[in-house]
Amino acid sequence: MKDGTRRADIFPGQAVAITLKQDQGTNVLTQGFVRDILTSSAVHPRGIKVRLTTGEVGRVQVIVE
Repeated sequence: MKDGTRRADIFPGQAVAITLKQDQGTNVLTQGFVRDILTSSAVHPRGIKVRLTTGEVGRVQVIVE
């Protein structure tokens, strides 16, 4: 499994586990499929921010393979 710190590793339709804003600081992850990539930089130390197909927004913690 890859972490979600590199934008190049993430693409629309991919299965990921994200941390939602309200779940930061906890170990609660939300799984879903990427609809949009919101972070413009190539690398982000806390995870690339994405919007899931459900509309939820958070930072990628795990790329599900």
